[in-house]
Amino acid sequence: MWTNFFKLRLFCCLLAVLMVVVLVINVTQVEYLDHETVSATFIDSSGQFVSSQVTRISRNPYCGYDQQILSSQERMEEDSLLAALHGQVPDVGPVPFVKSTDPSSSYFVILNSAAFFKVGSQLEVLVHVQDFQRKPKKYGGDYLQARIHSPKLQAGAVGRVVDYQNGFYKVFFTLLWPGKVKVSVSLVHPSEGIRVLQHLQEDKPDRVYFKSLFRSGRISETTECNVCLPGNLPLCNFTDLYTGEPWFCFKPKKLPCSSRITHFKGGYLKGLLTAAESAFFQSGVNIKMPINSSGPDWVTVIPRRIKETNNLELSQSSGTFPSGYYYKDQWRPRKFKMRQFNDPDNITECLQRKVVHLFGDSTIRQWFEYLTTFVPDLVEFNLGSPKNVGPFLAVDQKHNILLKYRCHGPPIRFTTVFSSELRYVANELNGIVGGKNTVVAIAVWSHFSTFPLEVYIRRLRNIRRAVVRLLDRSPKTVVVIRTANAQELGPEVSLFNSDWYNFQLDTILRRMFSGVGVYLVDAWEMTLAHYLPHKLHPDEVIVKNQLDMFLSFVCPLET
Repeated sequence: MWTNFFKLRLFCCLLAVLMVVVLVINVTQVEYLDHETVSATFIDSSGQFVSSQVTRISRNPYCGYDQQILSSQERMEEDSLLAALHGQVPDVGPVPFVKSTDPSSSYFVILNSAAFFKVGSQLEVLVHVQDFQRKPKKYGGDYLQARIHSPKLQAGAVGRVVDYQNGFYKVFFTLLWPGKVKVSVSLVHPSEGIRVLQHLQEDKPDRVYFKSLFRSGRISETTECNVCLPGNLPLCNFTDLYTGEPWFCFKPKKLPCSSRITHFKGGYLKGLLTAAESAFFQSGVNIKMPINSSGPDWVTVIPRRIKETNNLELSQSSGTFPSGYYYKDQWRPRKFKMRQFNDPDNITECLQRKVVHLFGDSTIRQWFEYLTTFVPDLVEFNLGSPKNVGPFLAVDQKHNILLKYRCHGPPIRFTTVFSSELRYVANELNGIVGGKNTVVAIAVWSHFSTFPLEVYIRRLRNIRRAVVRLLDRSPKTVVVIRTANAQELGPEVSLFNSDWYNFQLDTILRRMFSGVGVYLVDAWEMTLAHYLPHKLHPDEVIVKNQLDMFLSFVCPLET
């Protein structure tokens, strides 16, 4: 009996050891998968996502960003974004100008042409790009923008562009209003220019440089600053203690680092391109040039019957692309009913007893300027801040409204910002109690266009953590994110603030704040869909629509 008992114990011990070995092997495999494979999200040129599996891509070593300590989830997210965006540009080697994309030789054709379409129908357009020798291109990577519009109705919407990587592109439109609807397609940059922009982004992130003034008594010195600096000269380390956001200046020769007074934009590097590369960036040739149709460029759209319209509205509630459209110069989001705040009293009623915080770049400073100009009771309090820099403050004492604007921390290309006013958005959010009478709006994008994407991802990651903490302690706080927008481009501006750069930032922002519990003002679509020329600071009619959407989140229609 004891012999059988001993054999049973020995069997159980061996079984236990075997189970431990199997467990260790499984854990090792999981860790291997976690470190070597990520679930990537490929993004087409409209910002739509398609999941796939990819091996982890290499990171840009700029400023040691490849050595960041990230959780497995954060690393997976970053790999997903980088793989998706880096995978859009084909590597075909050096290409002479005559073999690059020529918008005047390229053309588009409406595929599913019909006598008429109904509102809600899909319109498909095929774009075929050719080079300056009028030969078909065999690869993709061109950056196209497309929209449908009806000028008499002041209506417009953007299209979703799909790159087939063979010189052909498809654009998908949803027809959202009745009438004569025209199709417009434009080449923002040829794929050959995109490769140059990608090279600058990865290898020349310091092409915008910054400076700081140090002063003590009668002695003053100015030195260069940036996210990181080359060489072995002594540095002043101004890395933020809470967020870990890096920022350095060359140490003054005679003054301590603590004597820093101001931050300002130093300038833009010149001579970044060779003569061959410059040919890919010519106004009137291959920057934001129209691509013409080889046939009709318009369709007729008729209204749906009432029953069909109700079904259409139900099908749109899931938030399909596009997010909205213009009709009679008013933006109409497809997810919810947007209010029109056409009277200052409407805005005052909405913001009564509220504190509104605006954080970010000059595109959200426009909101402050619009509100203080349009609402007479909202009076700006003079803080003595530099013009166009801030911080700014406006008060309506009668209705107990407080409106604040503060720029985000470096990098920021403003003229002069006092170093004491260089605040990171994440730190500012951590100081807000929040609640039902607290509103926060954030726009951080334009000043990150010259840096590797890892720099922007890190900044958004810090802001997102702070937003999540704010909503955890005060769930009724309204947090709104303003997206990037398209702008006017020339040969020089393209190298620093191209729509291609900003499209990447916009894509990252949308993805990283998806599901966080914030509202999105889609400034990207609101500029692309409008008939006015693209501007970094959009015209008032577009800003007004942005504010109407923002205020509709703060004070939604009662249902």
